[in-house]
Order: sequence, then C-alpha cells, then structure tokens
Amino acid sequence: MALVNSKKMFEQAYKNGYAIGAFNVNNMEIVQGITEACKEEKAPVILQVSKGARAYANHTYLVKLVEAAVLECPDIPVVLHLDHGPDFETCKSCIDGGFTSVMIDGSHLPFEENIALTKKVVDYAHERGVTVEGELGTLAGIEDDVKVEHGAESYTKPEEVIEFVTRTGVDSLAIAIGTSHGAYKFKPEQCTRNEQGILVPPALRFDILEEVSKKLPGFPIVLHGSSSVPQDYVKMVNENGGKMPDAIGVPEEQLRKAAALSVCKINIDSDLRLAMTGTIRKFYNEHPDKFDPREYLKPARANIKEIVRHKLINVLGCAGKAEECK
Repeated sequence: MALVNSKKMFEQAYKNGYAIGAFNVNNMEIVQGITEACKEEKAPVILQVSKGARAYANHTYLVKLVEAAVLECPDIPVVLHLDHGPDFETCKSCIDGGFTSVMIDGSHLPFEENIALTKKVVDYAHERGVTVEGELGTLAGIEDDVKVEHGAESYTKPEEVIEFVTRTGVDSLAIAIGTSHGAYKFKPEQCTRNEQGILVPPALRFDILEEVSKKLPGFPIVLHGSSSVPQDYVKMVNENGGKMPDAIGVPEEQLRKAAALSVCKINIDSDLRLAMTGTIRKFYNEHPDKFDPREYLKPARANIKEIVRHKLINVLGCAGKAEECK
C-alpha cells in the first residue's frame, strides 16, 4: 500500500489502548531493521526524519528508502513523518516532497507565536492531506539541532492545551511530562538504586498526562524523548572502547502505561543508535582484520530489528494491529 498519514493509526491506537512506534531513520540498514520487524509482527509504523537526518542523508535518498520499504512491506501502513520541523519552510519542503505527516516545533516560542506558526503549517498541510503534530512544553537534552539544557525544560501546562489545539487545528500534540532527548535522559543524582544496584529514574508526570487527557478526550498525545536506553547495549559500547557512563533512559513499564492512556505515538531513537554503535564496536574488537561494511552492518541491522520487535510487542502494544490501521 502507499504511504499514509497518521489519522487512522491514531484513531485506532486511542480507541484500543496502544501506541504507534515512531522511529528515527538515517540510513538503509535502520529503515530495513525497523520495517522488517514491523512486517513480521504485522505492526503499523511511523518512520520519521529529522532536520539533521535530511542534512546527513539528503531528502531524496531518505524518501526513496522509505518508498522502497513500502514496496517490500505492502501489508503494513507506513507514515513518513518530519520530526521537529523548525520552521514553515522546512515543513513545506517535506509536504511538497512526499512526506505524509509533519511536526512543527514551536515549543520554544511564546504561546501566541507558537499558535500562529503551527496554524500556518496546519493550513498548508491539511489542504494536501498531510497530518500535523504540534508541541507544548520543552524537553531537556539534545536531538540534532534541538538542544535544551537540563533545568531549562518546561512541563506542558494543561490549562493551555484546549486553546492551542482548537486555534491551530493540529492532529496530535506532543507534551512534556519528564522525558528527555538523547541517551542521557536523567542525571544519576535524580535517580535511586534498586536492589540490584541499577539506577532507576524518577517517574514521569502522569498527573499532567491525565489532566491533558481529560481536557482533550479522544485526542492523540505524543511523547518525545522516550528511548529506554537498553543497558545491555550501553555495556556493549563501554566494553568495546566506548565511554557512555550514566546513560539512563525511560523505563519501559512507564511507556507501556502511557500507551494504555491517551499517548498514541512514542518516539524511539537512541535505542536504535546504541544497538548499531555497540554492535559495530564489538564486531571490530572481535574482527580487527575486517574492512567490509556489509560484514558489520548486517549484525547491526539484525540487532535493530530485534529491539524494534521487542518494542512493538512489549512496550507499544501495536503488534498485530496493521490491518485495523489501514
């Protein structure tokens, strides 16, 4: 089937208590690992591209990689989404260039300016059948050009969401409830240690999520910065020459709880990058004489696929939901 927008996916996700995985893509192996897992698990998927990914891999190459995935996986619905669109021009370029969904991130702007920018994108996108995600509140951390120092983030204000959604006409809303961009989502001093000595981060602000859900019944909510930073891969990186101490992510049980509420889209990025980096580091430690990229990218792709499969089944709950999202 052809690329779709997110409208039907989010309707079904909200109705049935699961979330769609939104995975950032930068190259062929990442696209393949994600979509092969979704094909096998019969799961809908959002493949998203950031401004940085477009600068790295080129808009045309990324669109064609996703179109190839659609041909290879004709039975699953796929959305091609712009992640953290910084301005109207970038969103317009993606809409005109084949994307079926865009995010306009005006969260750093004053409230009225955020509304004006978001509405401008919505008006242009909706005329072309493209869905739009807006954002209220800011997340700490670093993701490409999005950089917010820890301590400078701001939670979403539930009292603002009705006005924002009504005046902009957005199709979904990203909110800030304590997640964070990157692999270093929480500082060690913010965490406690469990009986096994593992650092446990503070709980997400489900009170904010529940209040937003009450004010916007039936409306799809999005969580950014929601990678769990699997410690097996952090360990793999560190044991093979890397230096990633205190890389801490969002516990998966908290994400599953969010997916059972009004969260219909959960962004996952760092987990896949860690899997690729850890696998490649380990491969070269074990095979220092190798030089063929195909030899180390093949196991990296396989590990990405298994992480995605785990997320679809155990975290997002969207495995087996492809048919109802068409």
